[in-house]
Amino acid sequence: MTEQSPAPLVDSPTQWPVTATDTPFTGNKTSVRTDEIQLPDGSRVHRDYQVHPGSVAVLALDERERAVVIEQYRHPVRHKLWEIPAGLLDVPGENPLHAAQRELYEEAHVKAENWRVLTDVYTTPGGSDEAVRVFLARELSEAEGERYEVFAEEADMRIARVPVAELARGVLAGRLHNTCLALGVLAYQAALAGEGPEALRPADAPWPARPFAS
Repeated sequence: MTEQSPAPLVDSPTQWPVTATDTPFTGNKTSVRTDEIQLPDGSRVHRDYQVHPGSVAVLALDERERAVVIEQYRHPVRHKLWEIPAGLLDVPGENPLHAAQRELYEEAHVKAENWRVLTDVYTTPGGSDEAVRVFLARELSEAEGERYEVFAEEADMRIARVPVAELARGVLAGRLHNTCLALGVLAYQAALAGEGPEALRPADAPWPARPFAS
């Protein structure tokens, strides 16, 4: 039998039956759930995973192709990581573009006139239902109004603008490890090598993983 790959490849929504569920932990923003699921052969297994509201991230590029990046301490991995502006979808059903614009303002005090969707991903589908939409933002300018008040880890943040090509080299060299930064930078490089940024999906493109009101 000859294997044939469909073109193009498309992930397909599928749900195996959940025969029991429990939530042993509920935190401030996320929780842990245990589901008993029935496999196609009729057997049953338990799967533990993090229930997550979803996130947005922004690869914001200025006229010199420099990306706005932020260094922030991340306790679970015991590192200060260079990241692109990002944040949780705190409001159920919130338009992800509005959330991304808010995060760019709060973390970098920057606004952008040109927005596109770079990519949509599940960060760790074996252990979490977190979905992330990564935006491309261009035509940057300083935001008006007062800077957002920061606290906790955010109080120690550093902000820089770094050429996107340099960030790509850092990702491939193993110097930069943040998921959204790596995804955003490499997706942008792929867009440049393909049909160009203007061929990317519009900023309000549907997102089945986190449906939102228009």
